[in-house]
Amino acid sequence: MARKKKKISGWKALLIMTGLMLLCATVIYGYLRWKAYHVHFVRYTAFGIDIPVNYTVHGIDVSHHQDVIDWEEVKRMNVENMQLSFAFIKATEGLVNVDKLFKRNWYKAGEQGMTRGAYHFFLATKSGKKQAENFIAQVTLEPGDLPPVLDVEQLYGVKPKDLRIRVQEWLNTIEAYYKVKPIIYTNVDFYNQYLGEAFDEYPLWVAHYLQPNQPRIKRPWIFWQHSETGKVNGISTRVDFNVFNGDSTDFSKLLLN
Repeated sequence: MARKKKKISGWKALLIMTGLMLLCATVIYGYLRWKAYHVHFVRYTAFGIDIPVNYTVHGIDVSHHQDVIDWEEVKRMNVENMQLSFAFIKATEGLVNVDKLFKRNWYKAGEQGMTRGAYHFFLATKSGKKQAENFIAQVTLEPGDLPPVLDVEQLYGVKPKDLRIRVQEWLNTIEAYYKVKPIIYTNVDFYNQYLGEAFDEYPLWVAHYLQPNQPRIKRPWIFWQHSETGKVNGISTRVDFNVFNGDSTDFSKLLLN
């Protein structure tokens, strides 16, 4: 006689179904987390580097080190629908120095419809307030521009406590004048060692090269400088490449109005 198959009771079936649903949910959650943190890089020969294509808003940063730039060529360059949307431009350094190509770059980039941002290279040995005044004297921001940027990368032998005081002076002076919270630019190690939680309220533009996924920093960031060896039509030297951490709508919200 054939053995009768045992019927699975209702509560056991429910447990099995619940377990399967939990397993599926775990797999899906794991995949979504992996997707969120896994950046897909694609090699763009024309740009000379691998570019993280998970991000849709790409840009560069320049100074006089890039020599005279043909901004029309920069704006026109389009490789497989990958195009540069913004440029951070060095304006000032220390108490009195002005980048010799700032005015030209600022005007020509704007003329071509590039979204512009101006940055100040910070000297930790000098007054933060006076350095901010140097920037203010040179940079007139308009609606559609990016917020001002403080580029702080070196101690120059200054005590970290004094560095933080002077950085805060610059940030306070700039925010009071332009009525917008400035962006801090630095690298991961410098931020973690010398700035840290005291400046977590400020938008962060972080430099971290050769990372397979994203910058290894715990706090949120809005720009990532992922390469310093890119190539762009109209620029004779290698140039830094950046991505914005958001879509075009988020990017628009960041701009001055």
